Amino acid sequence: MARSRMTTDTFDLPVLPRGQVDLLLDGAHQQQVIQQGLMRAKVSLDIATADFKAMIVPAAASLPGRRRGRDQGQSIVLHLAKLAERGVEVRLLHSGVPSSAALSELKKGLPAGLTIRRCPRLHAKIVIIDSSSMYLGSANLTGAGLGAKSERKRNFEAGIWTQDAPLIDAMQDYFNTLWEGRHCDTCLRRDVCPVPLEEPKL
Repeated sequence: MARSRMTTDTFDLPVLPRGQVDLLLDGAHQQQVIQQGLMRAKVSLDIATADFKAMIVPAAASLPGRRRGRDQGQSIVLHLAKLAERGVEVRLLHSGVPSSAALSELKKGLPAGLTIRRCPRLHAKIVIIDSSSMYLGSANLTGAGLGAKSERKRNFEAGIWTQDAPLIDAMQDYFNTLWEGRHCDTCLRRDVCPVPLEEPKL
């Protein structure tokens, strides 16, 4: 059985051995899911989120390969594009219409490695990095959800961070099922999704 350890804003987050599960609460999401996770993807990045907004990623100067002062305060859309330009395959599945700020960034053009699809039934929140680390919890890809806002503005969120291979494999299969539209033919919400798995019309 996997061990559980609570992770808060005040603790450094170590590299986790296989099979270990960390509990993430509130502002801890920013450090682990964004800074230590998503931004360090090397091969692949799969994201499922109900809401998709151009959340501002703070403290980017602490990321590897970046000089202090560069990329601070840029939106997650730009960071995802940069990952794709470096060869990371980025797949983002969301349910609602992206925020106006996110759409404005998307209209500047998507690199070949960044694909965005929409399924109105999606409510899961999943981030899988390089098929080896995963976040699974309540937080959307928004500033309020992932802790980019101040302590007294962000949402109360809870989730897990894990490198447990069987759990990641199961959720990867689940993500692929949604991404490939295996439920589309029998879906009863086609009235709000006339084009299954539509990609953004920019």
